[in-house]
Amino acid sequence: MTQDQQRPRPPLYSQIDVAQAQYHPAVPARSSDGELAYLLRQILASQDRQSEILEELVSQISASQRQRATDLGQWKQANPHLARSCRMAAEALGKVQTEFLDSLTREINENYETLLEGDFMLNEFVDRFGPRMAHLNGLLQVLSQLSATPNPASAPNSP
Repeated sequence: MTQDQQRPRPPLYSQIDVAQAQYHPAVPARSSDGELAYLLRQILASQDRQSEILEELVSQISASQRQRATDLGQWKQANPHLARSCRMAAEALGKVQTEFLDSLTREINENYETLLEGDFMLNEFVDRFGPRMAHLNGLLQVLSQLSATPNPASAPNSP
């Protein structure tokens, strides 16, 4: 037993000598300026191509958004009574959402420690409030889009 106590234990951490490490640059020192210029031109061409693709993507997205806004504006003009009804429903549902958020936050504040301690209680909370919150937000978004008043600058002139 005395032999085990007298044997030295290996250190938990070893030392690393970084003074002898050699620096290896990313571009070899023997490369010529022409090779470097060629690589930089390739990088520039690649970036130009990426910029062109991004510009095309932005124009596609904005075109679809403009078309959607036009279709929505035409629908609102064709269904003014329904658009007003959607506006009133969105306002009422907004009040319901406010009350729902109030009860949700009250539940969180009252049961903070319980929710923090166990996955079961957190899952129960999410199951109880999550789907209703998601559906309520979706309904509000649709009603708000259908009821939004058209922008006077983009609306056609009416007599």
